[in-house]
Amino acid sequence: MNSTMNTDAAPRVVILGVAASDAHAVANQLIAMMLRQHGFVVINLGVCTPLEEFAEAYRAHPYAEAILIGSLNGHAYEDLKGLPQLRSTGELACPFIVGGNLSVGSNKSPETANRLRDLGVDHILDTAEQLPALLDRLASQRITEYPTREQPNVVTVATVR
Repeated sequence: MNSTMNTDAAPRVVILGVAASDAHAVANQLIAMMLRQHGFVVINLGVCTPLEEFAEAYRAHPYAEAILIGSLNGHAYEDLKGLPQLRSTGELACPFIVGGNLSVGSNKSPETANRLRDLGVDHILDTAEQLPALLDRLASQRITEYPTREQPNVVTVATVR
């Protein structure tokens, strides 16, 4: 075994769901399973989840490391139009990560990602496999940026030889 998790550390929590107009459940379940295998506690809101439900979940889990939204029907921008308001009031104050098929049609434009970032999306991923590394990077940035602040959701990993 190369590493072990410190069982004294608080669990790493993420909030996961599928955009409000999207009922694609399979990818959501596979992503939840993958994240659990990486040691995350996944608050899975399922499919057709309005932004307000993500805000409710964040209020219930204020130390969540990130909110993860999948969208396969191509309507992510329309589903996330209320994000600026929720971000400005602090109701969604952790990193916001979106992935999947983010636009309708076969022609994908960089403008889609720009529009989502303008709404307040922090990270846009091409594949779910990118999630664990991104979440680890975000956790290490929190430690670097706020070294004196208690980090309840960071898991300490020690190398065992």
